Amino acid sequence: MRLPPDTVIATEKVTRYLLRWREEDDKSAFLARAGYTLDDAERLRSDIREQLLTREAEFIEQTEYGPKYRIRGTLTGPNGRVLRVVTVWMDDETAGKMKFLTLYPEKI
Repeated sequence: MRLPPDTVIATEKVTRYLLRWREEDDKSAFLARAGYTLDDAERLRSDIREQLLTREAEFIEQTEYGPKYRIRGTLTGPNGRVLRVVTVWMDDETAGKMKFLTLYPEKI
């Protein structure tokens, strides 16, 4: 299935979680390999929407908040480097919106 084009990719999720260094479960160093930085967080949001959201999503599980989905694909960063990633999305039934939850490197 394809997720709706108006799926929410919160700025805070990108700026406070993906692109900010974290002691545990850091994703900023991985994303920096492709040229993504906190200074241009909007580029990452846009690239996730254009390069990944358009792909087929697979159902993962039903949670108490709504169903979760996974999209696997590649993300080509500002410096041209390609990252293999997995993204997780949830149809938040309480808010009535599909939303982006996380992104992590795909292990091959």
